[in-house]
Amino acid sequence: MPALPATLSIRPARPSDCSSLAALSIEVWLGTYIREGVNAFFADYVLAHYTVEQFAKTLKDPAERVLVSENSIGIDGYIRITNDQPCPADHPSTTEVTTLYVQPRHHGKGIGQELLRAGLDLCREIEWDTPWLATNSENTNALSFYKRQGFTIVGQTHFEIEDQRYCNEVFAVCA
Repeated sequence: MPALPATLSIRPARPSDCSSLAALSIEVWLGTYIREGVNAFFADYVLAHYTVEQFAKTLKDPAERVLVSENSIGIDGYIRITNDQPCPADHPSTTEVTTLYVQPRHHGKGIGQELLRAGLDLCREIEWDTPWLATNSENTNALSFYKRQGFTIVGQTHFEIEDQRYCNEVFAVCA
């Protein structure tokens, strides 16, 4: 793994981070899932879900934790962990890595790995289950990443937007 940038830090998200988290989320989501042009269906979804207000609500929720990766300029990634989210596959965890996003220009620097490690450490500290997660079945980079981090596919679920369904692989750490 390449050395992490010297100016990188991982810390809990603050209310002042909400606009940065929303912008980063829109960048990563559109860049990952929208490959052939943006239409209103997906634009409406992303603009409704990745807002300053949604992140402010998340940061106030006791069942949510958000850690950010910050370099000398600003936030370049984050992990969101949600408690009381039963795994949709045959796995007992009720804690989910809801989101792990790193700006594409920062991929390969170990930021995602460090955010995931920090998230797993946080779950242990606050006595939440070791989390499960789901990722799009066509996102080969994410599938490979989670396998390299010791996660195993334990089932499938679907991500739904209105009447559209997208297959996701469900990962967990299996003993």
